[in-house]
Amino acid sequence: MNNCPLESERKIMLFLVAALLLMGIMLGTAAHLPVPVTLVAAAVIAGWLLVFFLRERRHQDEVTSR
Repeated sequence: MNNCPLESERKIMLFLVAALLLMGIMLGTAAHLPVPVTLVAAAVIAGWLLVFFLRERRHQDEVTSR
């Protein structure tokens, strides 16, 4: 009972805000970085978001199966 849905939603929103902030910072500096560095950073952010998506999807499947 300690796992409040609002707490879970806050963590999700915080994660998304952090990801978007990081992506915005990287896009802002992309004009000043070499292309390979920008591509590596974009791949890291995309991987981070993919892991988040898969974790959330698995969590939703667990919640609906109960």
